[in-house]
Amino acid sequence: MAFSLEDYFARIGYEGTPQADVETLGTLQAHHIASIAFENLDVLLDREIHLDDGAVFEKLVTARRGGYCFEQNGLLERVLRELRFNVRSLAARVLIARPDQVPPRTHRLLCVAVHGEEWLVDVGFGSQTLPQPMRFLPGEEVITPSGIYRLDADHDDFILNLFQNNVWQPLYRFDTEDQYAADFLMANHFIAHWPDSHFRQHILMSRHLPDGGKVTLNNFRFTHYGRDGVTIHEEDLTPDRLADVLETEFLLGLTHPQHGLTPATLHKLGRFA
Repeated sequence: MAFSLEDYFARIGYEGTPQADVETLGTLQAHHIASIAFENLDVLLDREIHLDDGAVFEKLVTARRGGYCFEQNGLLERVLRELRFNVRSLAARVLIARPDQVPPRTHRLLCVAVHGEEWLVDVGFGSQTLPQPMRFLPGEEVITPSGIYRLDADHDDFILNLFQNNVWQPLYRFDTEDQYAADFLMANHFIAHWPDSHFRQHILMSRHLPDGGKVTLNNFRFTHYGRDGVTIHEEDLTPDRLADVLETEFLLGLTHPQHGLTPATLHKLGRFA
């Protein structure tokens, strides 16, 4: 599928005149996470996750599906390159589960340089996704509609933290070494196929809302959070209601011939109910 900026802008509801500046960068990031849901359904359905530009564009834009970090940040990287941004991909070790041992690099994020200053950009970390660009300034607390974030330095690494429940929660650790397509192909295959991968154990979905709230789906538990993190609505879905929630709350397209989610396909996810 041929890449089209116009189709991407339509997908995320962006109607501005883009420039290679921080304002455009932040606007695209906010529109992206409010329009293209984080989701791992293809992993659970044993569908291969392809990371070439054409495959990602067809799934996330043309078919109106969502995806996880390799797809989400891969799509945004291509968009930013088309807009003449200086952008490169990095890889992080996920710390949110507080692992006992050093985990592998399984998260893709972006470093974007604008007028000589570098910004962390990420549209693919699920419900804890950073909702706006963040400068590489260790110790600076950034207040966003989704919470307070802070970047710490540890030798040559950075650690992204989110303030939750009155403590700083480490989200992931990374350095600034450039990553390449082969790095993400290997990491993507690992987390999509390793039997103990978190992405193979649960339905994981989230979408950030324009008002600063978010909606999430953990297995069949749907939750709508307000801007302040307070639960507005919570519901245990039935398999029959799943399709409606995917369309209305997560804005997923269900009818694409390759990437669609038919009733029979969604029935396979009933084991997580």
